[in-house]
Amino acid sequence: MSDVDQWLSEFDTALRANDTAGAAALFHEESFWRDLVAFTWNLKTVEGPSEIEAMLDATLEHTQPTNWHTTEPPDTADGITTAWIAFETATGRGNGLLRLRDGKAWTLLTALYELKGHEEPKGTHRPKGVIHGADPDRVTWLEDRQREAEELGYSVDPEVVIVGGGQGAIGLGARLRQLGVPTIICERNERPGDSWRRRYKSLCLHDPVWYDHLPYIKFPENWPVFSPKDKIGDWLEMYTRVMELNYWGSTTVRSASYDPDEARWTVQVERAGQAITLRPRQLVLATGMSSQPNLPVIDGMDVFKGDQHHSSKHPGPDAYAGRKCVVIGSNNSAHDICAALWEAGADVTMVQRSSTHIVRSNTLMEIGLGALYSEEAVAAGVTTEKADLIFASLPYRILHEFQIPLYDQMRERDKDFYDRLEAVGFQLDWGEDGSGLFMKYLRRGSGYYIDVGASELVADGKIKLAHGKVARLTEHAVELEDGTTLEADLVVYATGYNSMNGWAAELISQDVADTVGKVWGLGSDTTKDPGPWEGEQRNMWKPTRQDQLWFHGGNLHQSRHYSLYLALQLKARMEGVETPVYGLQEVHHLA
Repeated sequence: MSDVDQWLSEFDTALRANDTAGAAALFHEESFWRDLVAFTWNLKTVEGPSEIEAMLDATLEHTQPTNWHTTEPPDTADGITTAWIAFETATGRGNGLLRLRDGKAWTLLTALYELKGHEEPKGTHRPKGVIHGADPDRVTWLEDRQREAEELGYSVDPEVVIVGGGQGAIGLGARLRQLGVPTIICERNERPGDSWRRRYKSLCLHDPVWYDHLPYIKFPENWPVFSPKDKIGDWLEMYTRVMELNYWGSTTVRSASYDPDEARWTVQVERAGQAITLRPRQLVLATGMSSQPNLPVIDGMDVFKGDQHHSSKHPGPDAYAGRKCVVIGSNNSAHDICAALWEAGADVTMVQRSSTHIVRSNTLMEIGLGALYSEEAVAAGVTTEKADLIFASLPYRILHEFQIPLYDQMRERDKDFYDRLEAVGFQLDWGEDGSGLFMKYLRRGSGYYIDVGASELVADGKIKLAHGKVARLTEHAVELEDGTTLEADLVVYATGYNSMNGWAAELISQDVADTVGKVWGLGSDTTKDPGPWEGEQRNMWKPTRQDQLWFHGGNLHQSRHYSLYLALQLKARMEGVETPVYGLQEVHHLA
């Protein structure tokens, strides 16, 4: 019997005997159990035997886990044995990843992937699509879809309303569709993908194609590594049609309120000029991390004679050839916009207000993502689903320890590049602990740029550089606090976005937003991610302190992976499955 089989047998025996102390004793003092819905009906990481025992004390009775087994031969390297596992609970089936060190568990990931009795109709269970034979009352697929479109939201209440129609909402909508959860996606733009089409023309995905697949339908093998914005917009529109989503474009959500007595939301929307009241049980805000602009208030904005707008409203560079342009900010959008303006012949100055982490795209792809998300990874048998679980199995508490050596390699590899940037005065950082881009993203969702060319323009002086805070605008210039004056025909505020709970305040109430608290971040006690430690992304993809209100989003990888667990939570509630939540997040910060 292998070490893994021995451990799983002892673990199973302890759980069946309700010996939570015995089960916890199988873990190292420094150990981490990350559960995605299977035990906790939450996204929850517990650390060390005492927290593991407490979690099992609270969850074991209703979870009733059984049938622990490996699904592939374990692998041992550097003293760590890694094993893919599967198991069952009273309500579902799960999988995960176990890492043993000296015979005890170091990390354990348990993830629910389906509910018993509510499996997705796929593979050998796929629908027939048509009933053969003669039937005078036959209803075709098209007729059935037309009936659904006419009834859902009008004479039939949806179970779920998703506010926002970007890639996150579309992926979640597809999951819910396959689970038979009646869902309406409300999007103010006319067509799926418009949120991409309407951005500045140089925008593209900085993440590679292997990282960006949507659920069920992967990009074809000839899809470009980095998707241009209009191409991804067309893909989302196609996907929405093919996955048969009830996507309400040209629909503005005016307000939402929750009735605890009826356990329903009242959502007031305006669809193509028509006022409609929706009454879902569950409300999902999938408005995205980059949806509520953080527009600064600066003296003189009302007297400035040129154009000024937030980066999310930037129309592109075409109208600004030969004109003086000032971009406030130095992260992804600022660099992209500056580069496009320079290409169009504008005189461009970037105002850097604080240090920025820069990593070259090719270097990031090879060193940072290549082991999990690349053509080489696929060839080695690392599917998208496996890659997602491997990444999810590394607890956030120690994830930075795995990231630091990778970014050390990147810094050494591209030393000349960084030296050139610093020589022109660009202020670089590598995160507060040297852990680089992804930890910055998880902690604060900002503060970095994946270089696809703009940094070369900065290093060469083609994009000019200024530093400091903006003191005021005059009729034709931007004045910085140090007295620097920058002539300007255009000012772009690439100043980031507010917390997603700002949408809860705008659509529901400030009280509800405060009940939920800050959305995003880990509690790492680093810049823009205040402590205490949370161990998971705040309020994302899991129950919040407001009944039946959920947040969904993140990058394409996160939206794809975590949409499964959110969809299962919503399906369970629709079907009346008991979902006792363990470790509901405390609220420490309001925004």
